[in-house]
Amino acid sequence: MRFFSYIGAIAVALSLSACADESSTTTAVSADAVALQAHLEFLASDDLEGRDTGSRGHEIAAKYIATEFKRLGLEPAGDDGTYFQRIKFRRSFLEENSASFTLNTGDDEISLDYPKEFITGPSAYSEKDDVEAPLVFVGYGLVSETFGINDYEGLDVEGKIVVMVSGRPEDLPSEEGAHLNSSKTKFAAERGAVGIINLHTPAREKVRPFEVSIMYQRAPSVRWLHPNGEPNVAYKNIAASAYVQHEAAEKLFVNAPVALEEIFAQLEAGESPKGFDLGVTARLQRASRHEEISSPNVAAVLPGSDDKLKNEYVLYTAHSDHIGMTKDLSQEDHINNGAMDNASGVSVMLETARMFKESGKQPKRSIMFLSITAEERGLLGADYFAHHPTVPLSQIVANVNLDMPVLLYDFADVIAFGSTHSTLGDTVTQAAGQFGIELSEDPMPEQAIFTRSDHYPFVKKGVPAVFLMTGFTSKTEGEDGGEVWGKFFAEHYHRPSDQPDLPINYEAGVTFTNINFAIGQEIANQVERPRWLPESFFSQLD
Repeated sequence: MRFFSYIGAIAVALSLSACADESSTTTAVSADAVALQAHLEFLASDDLEGRDTGSRGHEIAAKYIATEFKRLGLEPAGDDGTYFQRIKFRRSFLEENSASFTLNTGDDEISLDYPKEFITGPSAYSEKDDVEAPLVFVGYGLVSETFGINDYEGLDVEGKIVVMVSGRPEDLPSEEGAHLNSSKTKFAAERGAVGIINLHTPAREKVRPFEVSIMYQRAPSVRWLHPNGEPNVAYKNIAASAYVQHEAAEKLFVNAPVALEEIFAQLEAGESPKGFDLGVTARLQRASRHEEISSPNVAAVLPGSDDKLKNEYVLYTAHSDHIGMTKDLSQEDHINNGAMDNASGVSVMLETARMFKESGKQPKRSIMFLSITAEERGLLGADYFAHHPTVPLSQIVANVNLDMPVLLYDFADVIAFGSTHSTLGDTVTQAAGQFGIELSEDPMPEQAIFTRSDHYPFVKKGVPAVFLMTGFTSKTEGEDGGEVWGKFFAEHYHRPSDQPDLPINYEAGVTFTNINFAIGQEIANQVERPRWLPESFFSQLD
């Protein structure tokens, strides 16, 4: 059954009139529930074994998406005239029993026990690291002119290992704070540090115990490789790292002018601790093993119709990978199918592409559809494309990201992460309103979701972006959309039960797809390209 809104019916009538307003975003074309279901059931089938980056299952998914692009008559936008942008990745493993952490206090040498008292990860750049340097405490390790923060003020960290508490000040706005938190390595490296030690805190222990982090120690890290084979390691001078358990961290402060207990008390009181030399030297050692895998992004373009604007692009993104097979032997089902995460988003993108192709009116700007790999490994496929785009990045006017729409209830509202930072907020409001759907505020700002999906690498490159999620209000009487959404995350997220036998509401998927299509239509046909709002923190990123 196809979805037709009242406004959609009006659009059918208007399209028959020669006097139709060419700037209108309403259109007769609609998403198809059966098509959404067909795409989702294939991409989330057991045969694809969870679509892990570099796996056979993900290769099949990529070929399926490329075939759909070709069937629709979209132009290839990958490398060498193909739909594929093949990416090489380096998977790095920490060699067993290679990690050591020794403190020299001047009077004594103290060793920290791995992994009980500290953990570390492998290097993506070198096979062996051996770094010995003085320790300097730098508080949170943040720098921001906008928020008047400089935790390095008055400190010399050149050739030294910086020690910082995990997290960020509570008074920072969530999205801006999350971005600054992700930039800690950059701040340290720019000031000449050679290593970073993060301190687990008592507050963090209550949320995520240190023992949980230990459970993930054997997992490899993944980085993408530049075409010349260099790993994407921006700060090669940071050659040592460790994450130290909060009680064991007291050993680092034996000569400090301020006791660690007092530092933790300051954090508890909402204060930002000041930095100082710790008066000890540390030696950190590790060995790493590397292997290479490859996995493709899949890209296609629908050319625009306007002589000038066709050289600008509206970019739709949806990640096609998931987390593969579980190693939990206590479960009978070992396949993480990823129906909602993110077979649903890819299905919406494929239907959106079909709608643009069959709408009967070619958009003024070109539309690019990008299926992205390695999102689950740290937004890697999107980050690679942002560094090595197949069209000039300056000509991408906006990114509409489709990641994990939870299509399990008849939603009455949507949340648009990024809508408060650019003129895309007005675009989303208008598009959703066409289908009787309201735009709601972010119900969980503490999660800083705007920095946690594939649009974020493009945001860091200056591209305005918006990322839609189903809201927490349901049209069904007596149903709490937020409760359904929360139950999915509690019981199915990143688990084998995220599979096509969930009670998926494909008619809700139709509405969601229609809204995203209308967003792209508006961006593609408006005279001015989207722009950051001048007061947005993200308008000022380098």
